[in-house]
Amino acid sequence: MLTYGRIVAVPVLAGVLFFGTNETSRWLAFAIFVVACLTDWLDGYLARIWEQQSTLGRMLDPIADKLLVGVTLLMLVYAGTIGGWSIWAAIIILSREILVSGLREFLAELNVKVHVTQLAKWKTAVQFIALAILIAGPAVENALSGTMNVGITLLWIAALLTLVTGYDYLKAGVRHAMRAS
Repeated sequence: MLTYGRIVAVPVLAGVLFFGTNETSRWLAFAIFVVACLTDWLDGYLARIWEQQSTLGRMLDPIADKLLVGVTLLMLVYAGTIGGWSIWAAIIILSREILVSGLREFLAELNVKVHVTQLAKWKTAVQFIALAILIAGPAVENALSGTMNVGITLLWIAALLTLVTGYDYLKAGVRHAMRAS
């Protein structure tokens, strides 16, 4: 249910960022995004302690994460929050997400499971924090000068982590593809 909620939150968040033009809309978008991020953590935590992991949950959870990150990046570029050279950080992140999704699908056909690494979990956390700061940034910048710089710096750190973890997935995918040939 938490994963479904996160998926439903994505178009709501996009709508708030698309139609909202004031600080109140940025705070609303921030709240929606943070709640969605917390449900990601809570969903995994509850599934582990209650031992209720399901095939459907394992499929939908990464999709919900990718939708949340991808749509948020697109909306922040649209709003001009992410611009200039930092658009490349967004492109790196989106490209990796698509690459990993394709690799997971390919590897599933070979009955190969690629487990999420601790570094990939850190990458997701840094992405979530960077995006939360960038969503709220324009509303906070007057009170806390430099907020946007912190968000952009974290976005670039997430992009670098994205390259490393994406390479790990790609390496595993190529290795298994060569064996299957």
